[in-house]
Amino acid sequence: MSRGAREDLIAELLPIVRQIARRVARVARGADLDDLAGDGAIGLIRAVDTYDPARGTSLEVYARKLIAGAMLNGLRRLDPVSERVRRTLRRAEERRFALAQERGTLPAFAELEIDDPALRRARAAAYRQAPLSLDAPLPGGGEALADRSLEPSLLAAARAKSARLREAIALLPERQRRILDLHYVAEISLHAIGTRLHVSPQRVSQLHLNALQRLRNTLPPP
Repeated sequence: MSRGAREDLIAELLPIVRQIARRVARVARGADLDDLAGDGAIGLIRAVDTYDPARGTSLEVYARKLIAGAMLNGLRRLDPVSERVRRTLRRAEERRFALAQERGTLPAFAELEIDDPALRRARAAAYRQAPLSLDAPLPGGGEALADRSLEPSLLAAARAKSARLREAIALLPERQRRILDLHYVAEISLHAIGTRLHVSPQRVSQLHLNALQRLRNTLPPP
C-alpha cells in the first residue's frame, strides 16, 4: 500500500475513533475524551498497517476492535490498581454470585478470604489505591488524614494487645497453632494446608474455626 493510500484510509476511518471514544466516555466516568481519541487513533493506525483481507473481515470491523482495545489499554494505564488485582476481585465477585445462587444469600467477602489469602491482599491493595474524592467526605471523619499511629499511648496499647494475643496462641493445641501460622503468617490457603497436613479441607476449616473461637474466649473484648 502506498503512503498516500494509507493516509487516505486513516482519514476515512478517523470519524469512527471519535464515535467509539464518546461511547467509552459514557461508560468510563472521568475518562478524558481527547485522551481516548488519541489512544484510539493509535489503534486505527495499527489496524490499517496490519489488516489482512484474507482473514475474511472488513477493515472497518477489524479497525473497530483495535480502536476499542487501544482505548481500554489506555484506561488500564491510568488505573492505579493493577490488572492482576482487578482480575482477582472479578473472580471473587463471580464466586460470590455463584454461591448466592446455591444458598439464596450473598456471602460476605470475609468468608471467601478464609480460603483465599490472595483475595484479602487484593482487596487491601484496591482500597489503598482508591482515589479520594474532593467532593465527598473523608473516610473516618475529619481526622482521616492525621497520622496518630506513633502516639505513645496507642503504641503501648498495641504492644499489650500483641502480647496478649501471643500468649493466647501459645495456649492453643499444636495443630491449631500451626494452622494459624501457615494461614495468617505464611498466607497459605486452608485447602493447601490440608494437603500439607494430610487432612481434609473440612477438617482444617473446623480446626481453624475452633482456634479462632478459643482465642475469642481467651482474649478480652476490644
